Amino acid sequence: MTAEDFVVRKAREEDLPQLIHLLAEDTVGSHGDTVDPDAFEDYLRAFHVIDQAPQEQLFVAERNGEIVATYQMTFLRTLRGRGAMDAQVEAVHTRADCRGQGIGRALMDHAQQEARRRDCRLLQLTSNAARTDAHRFYEREGFTRTHIGFKMKLK
Repeated sequence: MTAEDFVVRKAREEDLPQLIHLLAEDTVGSHGDTVDPDAFEDYLRAFHVIDQAPQEQLFVAERNGEIVATYQMTFLRTLRGRGAMDAQVEAVHTRADCRGQGIGRALMDHAQQEARRRDCRLLQLTSNAARTDAHRFYEREGFTRTHIGFKMKLK
């Protein structure tokens, strides 16, 4: 696969059914994503909030009309660093049958471009501790392990 085989673009509402399937195939994260039609309105509401928020962006990689990967970015102005802007990458997911084809690299290149376009000081992400293949990938892409993350489930 080459860069010409797919395009990274802003997600659109009509992408939601494919995005939901993509997220629901993730068995590691335990995020509760489901293709149950009763859950569609939850995804639709969330999509509209993300789509309308200037500090959030949802992107997809599309090939031949199919969504093969996604990631979300949040931009956070901090007081630390003299008011610096940071970019946070979340929910990176490539369809299982499309991994190892350069799509992840294209997503991370795109994320870097978006962060630089907004004059961000840094680009950061977290990854589930069980995703050792993903950790090696992120390190090859230039990310370094600098922090230990903590989460507290509230729901």
